[in-house]
Amino acid sequence: MEAIKIEAKKRTIQGKANNAMRRGGTIPAVMYGKHQEPVSLELPESVFGKMYSQAGESTLIDLTVDGKTHKVLVQDVARDALTDRIIHADFHAVSLTEKLHTKIPLIFVGESKAVKGLGGILVKSVDELDVECLPQDLVHEIPVDISMLVNFGDFIRLKNVTLPPGIAVQHLHGEDVIATVTAPRSEEEIAALETKPVEAVGEVEVIKKEKAEEGEEGAVAAGEPAAKEAPAKKEEKKK
Repeated sequence: MEAIKIEAKKRTIQGKANNAMRRGGTIPAVMYGKHQEPVSLELPESVFGKMYSQAGESTLIDLTVDGKTHKVLVQDVARDALTDRIIHADFHAVSLTEKLHTKIPLIFVGESKAVKGLGGILVKSVDELDVECLPQDLVHEIPVDISMLVNFGDFIRLKNVTLPPGIAVQHLHGEDVIATVTAPRSEEEIAALETKPVEAVGEVEVIKKEKAEEGEEGAVAAGEPAAKEAPAKKEEKKK
């Protein structure tokens, strides 16, 4: 895979001045690392956005600043809460001789007979893997072949996934399930799910009524009137 490259320049402005820079189509960024002093950067939003869609956070990038190239990963991206535009980025400079910890997404490929032929539902237990590796061994994604899911109840374990050379998975074991396929819900099950909230409301009303009656009985037992009764009408005297 050809190296992904991007160029940035050092940033001299800070604070609120960054907002004016963003309005002009440039975003602030920072590069830091174990052997790298933090450096404030700026680069075009459109250029970074295109690069980020290709690399994500698990692909090594050649970042050039003032003519010097650094091997980096995108560590974090901040977005505007309303517009979803990228407003800041962090680059993590890495050493090619030191292992790093990161996450690599899984991509499910192939065709499952249980899903396509029988109408089953693919249930993904894991979407990404925590890994340890040297920077040059990083891959953008790890494929998972679902063609082995032939019948309902079949599953794929981590040990069934072919890992790229140099990749060591953390926090999971070979027997851990990555994905499985379940039978589709019947019309009766779907109807039951749709009516369940209504039944739940009825149950709540019954519980409330029972608690109210219990409260009245407790009050009577304590020698207190459970509720004030309406005064009885006096009989009219016969004339």
